[in-house]
Amino acid sequence: MTYFKWATRLILALLVLGFLHYTLPQHDIVRITNSYEKRIDFGSNSWFWANGDSGNAQAPVNRDVFFIETFRSNEKPMIYRNEDTGWGWPPYFKFNTANLQARATDLIGPQADGATQWAVIRHYGWRNEFLSIYPNATSVRPATGPDERIIPWLNIVLLVVFFGGFWALWVRWVRFRTARIDPALAPWADRAAGLWNWLASKLWRRTPQADLSTAFFVRIALLGDSFISLSRSLLVQHLLDIIKMRFDCSAGCTWRARLQC
Repeated sequence: MTYFKWATRLILALLVLGFLHYTLPQHDIVRITNSYEKRIDFGSNSWFWANGDSGNAQAPVNRDVFFIETFRSNEKPMIYRNEDTGWGWPPYFKFNTANLQARATDLIGPQADGATQWAVIRHYGWRNEFLSIYPNATSVRPATGPDERIIPWLNIVLLVVFFGGFWALWVRWVRFRTARIDPALAPWADRAAGLWNWLASKLWRRTPQADLSTAFFVRIALLGDSFISLSRSLLVQHLLDIIKMRFDCSAGCTWRARLQC
């Protein structure tokens, strides 16, 4: 039971962390190489895409989506989609898709002095080639260089508020459970333990304090030993019958009958 509780807590923690990592804004320093528009036919991955630009149909089979092609400082490609979030989730309230696409297009190519133009793209979401999903760009601006340091103050504040609120609720829940719920459930817990011990003593014919898991494996081992012993006995008996039949044939048959035996 303890392992089940910890496994459940671990799964819930991973789900919460994955949700936060997907939803909270992230910053990438890239150089933009292209921006284009492409018609997307939505399938099983449609819930990773936005509902459509504000003012358009919210659940079309396909629609045109803006994309921004970039390369990071390590020369690895990264493609972003550029969609409105509108009033939906996540609450970025983004309505400026066309303006952002124009800013991204303006940052393509080198600067006036010939230096490489780097850009800071704020986005949320994941890039996954297998699922064909892309992070959604929410803003873009020129960067001072590929080594520009960005401190995610918004993420820090949101995470502090989130985990602080969770800790406060958890402490109050533990106090409430200790003061109200556990005393009310204590008699029922004792009855359930007594019933379980009685069933264990009847089913396993052992003392209630015995380890049921150990008893189970002991009985399985005994059953296996019995099966092996029975198999050996049948095999030995079968071999003895064959030897006896051969001996009888050799003693009372002619040489041609012996060959048939």
